[in-house]
Amino acid sequence: MRRTRTLSRRARILGTLLLAGALTGLGAAPAQAQEYRYWSFWDGKGGSWAYATEGPATLRPADGAVAGFRFTVSADSAAAGQPRAAADFNAICAKTPAKDGDKRIGVVIDFGTAADASGGETPPQARTECARIPKDASAGDALAAVARPLRYDSNALLCAIAGYPKSGCADQVSGSGDAGSGASASSSSAPAASSGSGTAADGGGGDGGPSAGLLGGIAAVVVLGAAAVWQARRRRG
Repeated sequence: MRRTRTLSRRARILGTLLLAGALTGLGAAPAQAQEYRYWSFWDGKGGSWAYATEGPATLRPADGAVAGFRFTVSADSAAAGQPRAAADFNAICAKTPAKDGDKRIGVVIDFGTAADASGGETPPQARTECARIPKDASAGDALAAVARPLRYDSNALLCAIAGYPKSGCADQVSGSGDAGSGASASSSSAPAASSGSGTAADGGGGDGGPSAGLLGGIAAVVVLGAAAVWQARRRRG
């Protein structure tokens, strides 16, 4: 009986250690985020930049708003580079008088840095424009009024502003994250499928079920426990 109790206790200890090791392994190996090269979209409310919560095709800013666009390389909104010019409506639209029936929207376009560029292209100089557009027009309409040609993909993802870049659309940056190509379609400028123009970091794996490591640890506990029971029955027999 003493030997049986000892085997059972050892099985429990070993099972606990295996499960703890599996859980520790899960925490020690976070997935590497995939980066994309794309046009990010920013809202200049109150004179400071905030990553827009919806795309330029659906956002309908009020008179006096500022819309910002920055070509950047990032995996999500937290790492995206914001426009480097100030979101200063008064400075941008100082020479554009108001007009009945229209609204004025300040537009800041930052083509990013040489490190953000792809295929040997040189980013144009950043620019600011004042768009005077109908009251019900979108931020995308404001951009189109001052920075043609624009290029969108078949899913209304913004690919190019004023012809930059010449090709590609939210392309995966080689050497980062897992294999794959392009970004999931969205109605906004975003590096991955999400609501609005940002992307949420995926804190779990696959379909959200338990991981293989966790299941393996639980299985080890079950197997060792069963072995202890079998040994006890054998001794009694």
